[in-house]
Amino acid sequence: MSYKIVIDSCGELPEELKKDSRFEIVPLRLEVGNYQIEDDENFNQREFLEHVAGSSACPKSSCPSPEKYMDAYNVEAEHIYVVTLSGKLSGSFNSAMLGKNLFHDKYGDKKICVIDSCSASGGETRIALKAVELEEAGFTFEEIEEKLNQFRNEQRTYFVLDNLETLRKNGRLTGVKALVASTLNIKPVMGATSEGSILQLSQAIGIKKALAKMAEIVSKDVKNSEEKILVITHCNCAQRAENFKNMMLDHKKFKDVLIMDTAGISSMYANDGGIIVTV
Repeated sequence: MSYKIVIDSCGELPEELKKDSRFEIVPLRLEVGNYQIEDDENFNQREFLEHVAGSSACPKSSCPSPEKYMDAYNVEAEHIYVVTLSGKLSGSFNSAMLGKNLFHDKYGDKKICVIDSCSASGGETRIALKAVELEEAGFTFEEIEEKLNQFRNEQRTYFVLDNLETLRKNGRLTGVKALVASTLNIKPVMGATSEGSILQLSQAIGIKKALAKMAEIVSKDVKNSEEKILVITHCNCAQRAENFKNMMLDHKKFKDVLIMDTAGISSMYANDGGIIVTV
């Protein structure tokens, strides 16, 4: 069966897959004061981060319209798999579902599976890659839908950010009891619940110690690591991501390690210097 993978632009794709016809990225929109852009292939991370640093306005995003999703489904592929960022962070999942209903109303029946990643960034990437793996292995659409939901429920996302202001100002840290003053240089180690909300797992003084603490937490949590892909996404800090990879490999062996720079939405939330890990 032919298939297509649709992800919103909070998820990153490896370079070799960005031009793969099996994939399509549906962009969200970014806004910093009067500066507005689509989070598409023209996104300039450096320019965006400069606008964020130079503006008193809180960066914001808007999800794709249901019509944009509907258009992404209108292809010859018989099976469509859609992966969105957490419904706790965005309306993208709801928009994708509305797009599915609009498609069925206008064009008739098609097998469309919409997955709320309950994550972001690399969490979406891992689910998208899993969909390809299962399709290539010959599973039926119904089997793949079930397996993707199970896979989503088992994966975990962690992150350490230099700057939590965007998350805080956008009301995404409501589940966090307290954050220590940034002047103390205390960096929280954060994670996502299975429902996609954010929680604080630990903290350390300075980014290096926080990353080391995150490596310990991830290593303790992950089981059967040799069968899993470790995805590390970074916002404008490639060397920091490489250092974290080495920390993880000191603890565990993985099937593969994938390092990617954040696209627009992930850059907005992670801010300059942020590291996001999914396994």
